[in-house]
Amino acid sequence: MTTLCLAGSVAEAQPTSLRAWNTHPDGYPVTEAMKSFIQEVDTATKGKYKIELFSNAVLGDQTKAVAMLKAGEIDVAEFNSAPLSEAAPGLKAFNLPFLFTDSAHMFRYLDGETGARLAEALKASGYVVLGWYDGGARSFYCANKLMTKRDDLVGQRVRVQQSEVYIEMVKLLGAIPVVVPYKEVLDGFQKGTIDCAEGNMASYEATGHYKAAKYMLLDSHMISPEALVVSSKLWSRLSAEEQAVFQKAGKKSAILMRELWEKRIVAARAAVTKEGVQFANVQDFSPYIRKMSPLYTKYMADPATRGALFAIVGNQ
Repeated sequence: MTTLCLAGSVAEAQPTSLRAWNTHPDGYPVTEAMKSFIQEVDTATKGKYKIELFSNAVLGDQTKAVAMLKAGEIDVAEFNSAPLSEAAPGLKAFNLPFLFTDSAHMFRYLDGETGARLAEALKASGYVVLGWYDGGARSFYCANKLMTKRDDLVGQRVRVQQSEVYIEMVKLLGAIPVVVPYKEVLDGFQKGTIDCAEGNMASYEATGHYKAAKYMLLDSHMISPEALVVSSKLWSRLSAEEQAVFQKAGKKSAILMRELWEKRIVAARAAVTKEGVQFANVQDFSPYIRKMSPLYTKYMADPATRGALFAIVGNQ
């Protein structure tokens, strides 16, 4: 009997192994924030939950990771807003152009009632949000000239991702959208098949795009969120106390990620400035916003996105 009890105690003491995924390399703000989350959970649960982090999309791309999370093959992940928007259409409102002045403006909503409602919708679809991460502010950068105003974009061939909002935004600005895989953007500049592209400062520096496109219009046309999530399958197995631990660790990691992101942006801008990149700030956003009216009208008419969009626009 004593032997059986001892064996049972040893079995109960074995830690639970979990797997976490993200698409970023080691040292990237998302990866470092997730490492912090993992350490917090390990410490607070006294080693009961051991989370192994698989970075750099080594387990597969985001589409595959979403399926793995739903199947319980991974337990924790950091996703951008694309797959999350499919589960919570209200989140699509956060992907509209020229909606936020900066990330702090966006987080006023995500850290409040609007974010809580979106988190509830995501929970029903299998994602439990532990923290909202910063997806960064995106701006246009070009190879042939410095853009200083909206009209400078007219007629320019602008690389965009395969997204209805991005394609329509570029058309409304009078430019020509060119859908090109992200890994082929630098080659597109070098071959002259595109004139401009758009993205955040950190990626602009890390990919070397600045070497071919040294003119950036700092318009921050898109400021969108990402999220640290756990699967609902894992969540249902956690006790109330353990759920509180995961939530607390997730919120702390989100704060850390935002801080690391800001530092990364400052460092990236300093690096490309040394390489001769020229920047132009938008002095008047009203011409851009007026051009986006058809997009805003379309999403305001959609019941799935109207509530979130109204909450944002109605409290500007």
